[in-house]
Amino acid sequence: MNHTNTTTAFELPGKKIVKNLGIVKGIIVRSRSIVGTIGGGLQTIFGGNISLFTSLCETTREEAFELMIKHAEAQGANAIIGVRYDTTELLQGVTEVLCYGTAVEVE
Repeated sequence: MNHTNTTTAFELPGKKIVKNLGIVKGIIVRSRSIVGTIGGGLQTIFGGNISLFTSLCETTREEAFELMIKHAEAQGANAIIGVRYDTTELLQGVTEVLCYGTAVEVE
């Protein structure tokens, strides 16, 4: 699926939704490594962007997004509308990232 056919909006400009295929999702559950936790802790001493955690979050969101796309493609979709992310801390240091949207067929 072309990533330009994914949007947080509920329509794709210039395209007509011809079929709604339902909700699709990608879920990743990730824990911080001890090295990442210590490194992130050290970065908090100096303030500013905690790059170790930023990188971890970005990678996890991208993986969840790609899983959502695979789920949509398996349903026969060529686009996803209403894309959203949700994050839940399951345990201390263990986080679930959910990427979800509505799989559609567009012309």
